[in-house]
Amino acid sequence: MKVFAGKIAVVTGGGMGIGRELVRQLVADGCNVAMCDVSAEAMAETKRLCELFKLPQGLRVTTHIVDVSIEQQLKRFRNELAEQQATDTIHLLFNNAGIGGNGSGSMFTNPREQWERTFDICWGGVYLGVRTFLPMLMKADEAHIINTSSVNGFWASIGIGVPQTAYSAAKFAVKGFTEALITDLRLNAPHIKCSVVMPGWIGTAIRSNTQKTQSGSERLTEHEVAQTRVHLKTAGVQGVDQMSDDQIQAVAAERTRVSAEQAPTTAAQAAKMILDGVKAGKWRILVGEDARKLDEQVRRDPENAYTPEFYNSFVEDAGWMVV
Repeated sequence: MKVFAGKIAVVTGGGMGIGRELVRQLVADGCNVAMCDVSAEAMAETKRLCELFKLPQGLRVTTHIVDVSIEQQLKRFRNELAEQQATDTIHLLFNNAGIGGNGSGSMFTNPREQWERTFDICWGGVYLGVRTFLPMLMKADEAHIINTSSVNGFWASIGIGVPQTAYSAAKFAVKGFTEALITDLRLNAPHIKCSVVMPGWIGTAIRSNTQKTQSGSERLTEHEVAQTRVHLKTAGVQGVDQMSDDQIQAVAAERTRVSAEQAPTTAAQAAKMILDGVKAGKWRILVGEDARKLDEQVRRDPENAYTPEFYNSFVEDAGWMVV
């Protein structure tokens, strides 16, 4: 799909981060967009930013409150879209919504509800998104499904001593599902293409957004404070045992800030790479130079991909900061 002008796109998780930038850049290209998110305020800001482009007459940007892990809410979104965008057809589906951070989690230390919440959003939201909007994609003359996985969809680690089985399992599922869709679509709907997106370290607020989604507050729970202590000690931070809970909260907040501000790729740059990949017809879109380097290293030496030596070598090569 070389041109987005005049098309209709669905973007999940459009309130912040990569989702917001996808919406802004699609609108700048003349594409109608229906976005969903759990935050009305975040979507209102995304829409306000879009309106700075002085939208062409008739271009529509609509917002919809949706938890993508709940099928009935996605179906309501589809019905609202059909009414508000006056269409039974969409051309682009960006299954972008996701959460990460402390809830990404351990089979041992994370509560089952938290673990499954992460999995249900990061994987279930993609699966249900495709299920829900496939009939509208079928009616288009050309269409494209874009599913956001992660480098953690081919490398199930974010560092030594930091488990994240829920997030990694979900992102592996997204990658495998999208690759399997290539054949399924080729046989049953050849006018629909699909891509799997695998970002590296991107400058977004995913950590704080996850915290609010999981617990309703940006502050860590008592359980998460304890987890953070363990992670900091494993990472070699000195004096962790002497820190108060409030000091641990402050350290976690600073790590979140650094993660967003020091990332090698901004959300705007990531969105452009994704949209350029769609226009180029790529089914596999690595986002960021760090993602490309990690992909190469894992493919070259898969047997050692989870050793400290591998991780330390990659961090040095990619310029990652350990946060």
